[in-house]
Amino acid sequence: MTPLPAAAEGVAPLPGRRPARRRTELGLIILAAVIVGGLYALTGEGKAGSLPANIGPFLGVIFALLLVGHVAMRFLAPEADPVLLPVAGLLNGIGYTFIARLSNAEASAQALWSTIGMAAFVVTLLLVRRARDLARYRYTWGAVGIGMLLLPLVPYLGENINGARLWIHIGSHEFQPGEMAKLALAIFFAAAMVERTEQLSRGTRRLGRMLVIDPRYLAPVVGAWGLSMVIFVAENDVGSSFLFFAMFLGMLWVATNRAFYLAVGLGLFGGGGALAMKLISHARARVQGWLHPFAHATTTGYQIVQGLFAIANGGMFGTGPGQSNAASILYATSDMIFAVVAEELGLAGVTALLAGYLIIVGTGLRIAIRLEDDFEKLLATGLSLIIGIQTFVIVGGVSRLIPLTGITLPFVAYGGSSLISNYILLALLLRISDTANRPTHLVPSLDGATA
Repeated sequence: MTPLPAAAEGVAPLPGRRPARRRTELGLIILAAVIVGGLYALTGEGKAGSLPANIGPFLGVIFALLLVGHVAMRFLAPEADPVLLPVAGLLNGIGYTFIARLSNAEASAQALWSTIGMAAFVVTLLLVRRARDLARYRYTWGAVGIGMLLLPLVPYLGENINGARLWIHIGSHEFQPGEMAKLALAIFFAAAMVERTEQLSRGTRRLGRMLVIDPRYLAPVVGAWGLSMVIFVAENDVGSSFLFFAMFLGMLWVATNRAFYLAVGLGLFGGGGALAMKLISHARARVQGWLHPFAHATTTGYQIVQGLFAIANGGMFGTGPGQSNAASILYATSDMIFAVVAEELGLAGVTALLAGYLIIVGTGLRIAIRLEDDFEKLLATGLSLIIGIQTFVIVGGVSRLIPLTGITLPFVAYGGSSLISNYILLALLLRISDTANRPTHLVPSLDGATA
């Protein structure tokens, strides 16, 4: 793979650059805390007609969590991008505000998951001192990722919720292993593609006068397609299936610069999805509910209809924080939280929310462009694609652009598995960013020494 432009190797950082990055980050964290606190206060006013009694402690906890991440960045990744952590914290805080407005029990759980997520963020920065070292364990990551994807199919361990078998049940706790699997598979894909870039990107067989790719090198595409179909068929989860396969195709395209793989992959996924809809009644019902939601308004189209009414009711500027019928929306804190935001904050509010995701994805891709190491470049691309594709799938489902799935809106929707995995993803992206901004001889090795 031809390296994209990067900063010159061996050039020392500008004087004062490191403190400036972290000062910028701290300023953005304060701004994020103020915005979330203001939204929380307005939501309390709209819901109960008075300021929430716990507005002070709430602001303190939000700021303290982000401050923990900021301090960790100062010591563990001082050269990392200053924007990613504040934007993720802002999205997390906005999501918590809407969850607290709808369910006190889920708000308490989400606060705990946010704390655990930030702890996972710090631990990841502490353990992963150089992202390229992750490539050493490529096959371990691949086995872990595939194993976690298939774990819900294990009898007595996997649990079927709302028609999809995505969860495992351990004691009184439920966990969605697919959220962690996407990170392990992103690492595996990046390492495997770097190892085979030449074979994947260049023609090795002649077909008449044309030099074409050897069919055996299409095996990774077929294998990824097969695994995504297993998830689709056995677990009834088109969202995770599409996320996993789209991430793979996107990384493969970046690694080889061949749109041929995109065409083959999309053809395979489309054909497999069409076949699955003929064979699986649950998938067929989902598509019917998407195509004709008002004809199925009491069954498979119910959530879509609720979401469409909520979005329409929000208009340009929304009904106001805390002043909507969001409590009547099914799964308002998880699958449909985007519709709740659209109703209460309107088009202007959700545009700002989506801008946050664009900043994260755009920053991640900008980090990838600046890297010289092919593995880190592909991993940064894969991590950015996870956030972008996941956001597209759930927002597109709620707005009826594509069929609705149970995938979560990153950092915003209720769910511990998603929140923790996304904070780990953020830490990995920041670790790669720290590497991109450092001279090569100052990048820590696996044992903590500089390379």
